[in-house]
Amino acid sequence: MGQSTRRRFLAEVPGAAASVLLWPMLKTAFAAEGTPHISFPAAPRERIAIASYPFRDFVAGREDQPGSGKMELKDFAAHASAKFNIKKIEPWSAHFRSLERSYLEPLRAAVAQAGGAIVNIAVDGGHSPYAADAEEQERAVAFSKDWIDAAVVIGSPSVRTNIPAAKDSKPDVERAAESLKRVAEHAAEKNMVVNLENDNPASEDPFFLVKVIEKVNSPWLHALPDFANTLAAFEEAYAYRGIDAMFGKAYNISHVKETEVGDRKDKIAHVDLAKTFGLAKKHGYKGYFSMEWDSPGDPYAGTTGLIEKTLKNLS
Repeated sequence: MGQSTRRRFLAEVPGAAASVLLWPMLKTAFAAEGTPHISFPAAPRERIAIASYPFRDFVAGREDQPGSGKMELKDFAAHASAKFNIKKIEPWSAHFRSLERSYLEPLRAAVAQAGGAIVNIAVDGGHSPYAADAEEQERAVAFSKDWIDAAVVIGSPSVRTNIPAAKDSKPDVERAAESLKRVAEHAAEKNMVVNLENDNPASEDPFFLVKVIEKVNSPWLHALPDFANTLAAFEEAYAYRGIDAMFGKAYNISHVKETEVGDRKDKIAHVDLAKTFGLAKKHGYKGYFSMEWDSPGDPYAGTTGLIEKTLKNLS
């Protein structure tokens, strides 16, 4: 997900109680040793999902009034199927109007009626799990737990929780791991995978995330490799080493991009798609590839192009 545009949409939503409702095709089962096991499809097209984030000009957010002319999130799965012939989606947290069951259950039902499935929720919050302030850490943990509970209700097998920069601390592996260990424990109780994405260059550097994941050492905490975010912020060799390290910790979701505009606006990352898909293959990655077009221009045309190139690289 993008580093600057996305941050302007940050908001938090109160939590909801969980219920055990999972799409049969994406059901996460407990293995004998208490680890997640998602039955991933092998067909290239079935491994593709459409992220709602690139369509933020077309999908209603929490601040949009009903009747704004934008589609509601519950209609996005049917829309993605009609436009792209892709049945799986990755909704963004800012597109949820509520985390109440009265909102989440109709969303789940609408996705199912469209013949679709949710593969992950991309969740953005404003509290840092590595903050020196203990109360800030608590808020970060509670926020992630709320979204894990919501993911259970809508049938998503995982969430991507973000790590915002702390106001009172530089990135701290020990404190981040302490907070995320509690998040992973809650996720394990709910049969839910938690993912960390290389996004914000200050607080979500890929090597920092790998250290945190290794420190937590939970089968329920994994990496979400984004093809372009690190390339937009760092020199190329460092970025590809970081993406390589992220795929070494990935499980069920990654973000496909071909270009990304950096925070400075004068740096545009151009992804070597063959090389990046090669890194996924090197690590035996079997999960989903979510199309997250995040460049100037038409997201529909951009997403169509990403799908075509993804199919070519997965075939």
